[in-house]
Amino acid sequence: MNTLRNKVQLIGNLGNDPEIINLESGKTLAKFAIATNESYKNSQGEKVTDTQWHNIVAWGKTAQIVEKYVTKGKEVAIEGKLTTRTWEDKDGMKRYTTEVVCNELLMLGK
Repeated sequence: MNTLRNKVQLIGNLGNDPEIINLESGKTLAKFAIATNESYKNSQGEKVTDTQWHNIVAWGKTAQIVEKYVTKGKEVAIEGKLTTRTWEDKDGMKRYTTEVVCNELLMLGK
């Protein structure tokens, strides 16, 4: 049951090409965002699509696969865990971001 404590599974499409960062330590980092869509009918019977954007980070071999094969518009399934980072911006304000650290990636579609 411990594996369910912080587990995220998403299927969505990339909004842009991934940003690939090769660190001095030799590690590779891939950053990208995927959009998930949910459709429903409102009270007037009209179809409404709600799009949510999710920031994804991948490390190591997963990042290398992202670099080689994943581009803007591609549909992917990802599994990972939620993390929150904090940093100070140029004005000294504390900022927060929530990301999904991708452990597994599956390319879908064509």
